[in-house]
Amino acid sequence: MGRRDRHDRGLRAPLLPYDAPGYRTRADVFDDCVRDGAERLESRWGSRWGRIDFAAEDVPPSDPTPWEHGVPLGRVFPADLGQPTRVVLYRRPMELRADSDDVASLVRDVLAEQVGAVLGRAPEEIDPHYGIE
Repeated sequence: MGRRDRHDRGLRAPLLPYDAPGYRTRADVFDDCVRDGAERLESRWGSRWGRIDFAAEDVPPSDPTPWEHGVPLGRVFPADLGQPTRVVLYRRPMELRADSDDVASLVRDVLAEQVGAVLGRAPEEIDPHYGIE
């Protein structure tokens, strides 16, 4: 027997088609921004940085590092015991600091800062569009 609601009408259809832009969540859009930014930087710097995994999480863990003041927008986790270096960007802190139209540029800037920390270079050198809206 199929699932029915209390009025015995059955399941509703989705409000939006699956391929409509409004169907995508903010997390999906943010993940795409991180993926696009990482691919753009990888085409330029990938041969120099070795293996780096990029990830997006909703919020940072509740235990900040001693040198961080406030809520971090991203972190670098160095390679350890065979695990590659990880660059993690945090969605909610970025969304709270930027307008919905500016999240992609903030993701690009934070990626440049984190990759710059891995390579020991300035973010402006990593991404020539760093700091430009």
